[in-house]
Amino acid sequence: MASQDWFDKDFYAILGVSKDASDADIKKAYRKLARKYHPDQNPGDAAAEAKFKEISEAHSVLSDAEERKEYDAVRAMGSGARFTAPGGAGAGGFEDVFGTMFGGQGGRGGQRYTFQQGEYDDLLGGLFGGGRFGQPSGGYRGFGGPTKGRDVTASTTLDFITATKGDRITLQTSEGREITVNVPAGVADGQKIRLRGKGHPSPDGGEPGDIVLTVKVRPHPVFERDGLNLRVNVPVTFAEAALGATIQVPTLGGEPVKLRVAPGTPSGRVLRVKGRGVHSAKGTGDLLAVVQVAVPSHLSKEAEEKLREFAAHLPDEDPREDLLAKGRSS
Repeated sequence: MASQDWFDKDFYAILGVSKDASDADIKKAYRKLARKYHPDQNPGDAAAEAKFKEISEAHSVLSDAEERKEYDAVRAMGSGARFTAPGGAGAGGFEDVFGTMFGGQGGRGGQRYTFQQGEYDDLLGGLFGGGRFGQPSGGYRGFGGPTKGRDVTASTTLDFITATKGDRITLQTSEGREITVNVPAGVADGQKIRLRGKGHPSPDGGEPGDIVLTVKVRPHPVFERDGLNLRVNVPVTFAEAALGATIQVPTLGGEPVKLRVAPGTPSGRVLRVKGRGVHSAKGTGDLLAVVQVAVPSHLSKEAEEKLREFAAHLPDEDPREDLLAKGRSS
């Protein structure tokens, strides 16, 4: 926005508040209008989009104490003043603005005004030294083009399947505005998703800021992520591990698959199912079934006798011998 607009636009009227409105009243009015005219609520409506930009401009000035003070001071100068280039049609450049303040037309005689201590300094400071002109990154406040709106940080919690397979979800901002988010397949716990153009509007007509969304993923009762792989612990009986067996293993959101457990499979061995992990733009992972030999907690008298008979026929070897040797040598 050019500073000339500060003479021509009544930001209080745009928001529908009085000139002595409190900060809370201004914020409340802005939120109500923002919900009504936001482009997401009025797709393809150019008039609504223009209105949204207008109320955003008004709010950005009136919600800032210093900017509001400068705006009120500029407006008090009257709408007849003009900012024009020296020598142009305005015939006086900045003289037209300050002429009535310090001497009528261009400062060449006329009625003079008395300013309270600080008003003159505040006005000049705001116009020339407080960020309005001459700064390289201020939009209408400088010569570097419009400023981008501020980014907003937010977080949301997703269930494990949504994070793994991806989905389209709807979030609601603190202002009551709904935002649609395309969650990519394979998003991980702690990962950030940038929603471009969904942050704060620019104060001077530039592009809006972004929302930086941090994703938290609820743990799954069965599966856990290992990069693009899915890991699941699969209990097998002692007999299945010792003699071999074909078992069923669950998949995420699908039918179980059958896996062959080879005879003599120890606890902790990983059985891999190709292509049944996370499908994402970065690739496809596998399903990792980790064998866990389940020991029965209760044995019948007969079963215990059979097990002792079985143990008597096992080779006389200590499976911990190598572990103890390494422990002693370290």
